[in-house]
Amino acid sequence: MDHTLRMTHQREIILNEMQRCKLHLTADELYERIKKKLPRISLATVYRNLEILSEAGLIKKLEISGRQKRFDWDPQDHDHVYCTRCQRVDNIPTTSAPLPFDQIREKGYRITGCRIEFFGLCPNCQKNQEKKQRTGERTMACTSCGRASLSDTQRQVLEALAHSKEACGSKELAAATGLESKQVSCQITALKNKGYVSSPARCKYAITEQGKTALD
Repeated sequence: MDHTLRMTHQREIILNEMQRCKLHLTADELYERIKKKLPRISLATVYRNLEILSEAGLIKKLEISGRQKRFDWDPQDHDHVYCTRCQRVDNIPTTSAPLPFDQIREKGYRITGCRIEFFGLCPNCQKNQEKKQRTGERTMACTSCGRASLSDTQRQVLEALAHSKEACGSKELAAATGLESKQVSCQITALKNKGYVSSPARCKYAITEQGKTALD
């Protein structure tokens, strides 16, 4: 841990919010939380400071396969389990199961790191799935996980992404939907929280399989 890191006002606000909410936030989600306290801060600055705090060992960076990068308020060693439906992430103790390091070395590899991922359905999404199966409803919001029905503007954004052959930015979506860029950005954040939109590249967005299902 780098104890010599200069703790600027921005970094202090970011770190305090991470420790206060105790959630595994993306840069976008954190930006939405702190922009009232730091109205002049940009998303790029939030991302840069998260990387700096991570490198200093004050928070932990999570790079879950195929998903947007998240940041953990707890820098101590532990593993994670994430919900494949609502994107919830929880901390769990580091696994004590034996790992095949010897077999890997026998193949000539020099091990530089190890990441174990656990995934499944969180308790809230399990309840929602069971309720859905009992009632026979095709789609039901998982309100306790933040999933809800689509608003008209969210549907516009999703449909624009569905018709796009590649990931696109807020400006392209604004042009395609006729919405203002700020309005598009707000809806993108909401759709990402529902798991309907992913960000395969910085400031670029694409519809997920869940998003396609939501449009049906």
